[in-house]
Amino acid sequence: QLQLVESGGGLVQPGGSLNLSCVASRLTLDSYVIGWFRQAPGKEREGVSCINKSGSRTSYRDSVKDRLTISRDNARKMVYLQMSRLKPEDTAVYYCAARARIFDECSLSRAGYAYWGQGTQVTVSS
Repeated sequence: QLQLVESGGGLVQPGGSLNLSCVASRLTLDSYVIGWFRQAPGKEREGVSCINKSGSRTSYRDSVKDRLTISRDNARKMVYLQMSRLKPEDTAVYYCAARARIFDECSLSRAGYAYWGQGTQVTVSS
């Protein structure tokens, strides 16, 4: 079973940057579409970005476009989320997740995501 572990969260001032990482273990990463999701207190978990298996296609939530960049290194079993110009409304627990292997397409919907990390807290505050 694929295991995912996120890291890189923390406290940052508005306008600042953070780089999140997600490392996979037990199985190869290149068989899975990967998504980054976030959940703020009292809110539903929402997809913010995803990347297809090869890394050739990405998708972003409208509210984070031009501020977040997703990438992957299948050889290292790593997925990254570079975040810049952060806003207080970006505060949430961020999760990486892998879609079941039958899915080839990137999706910001939670449907089909079978494996989840434990999350990393991102707090944007002055």
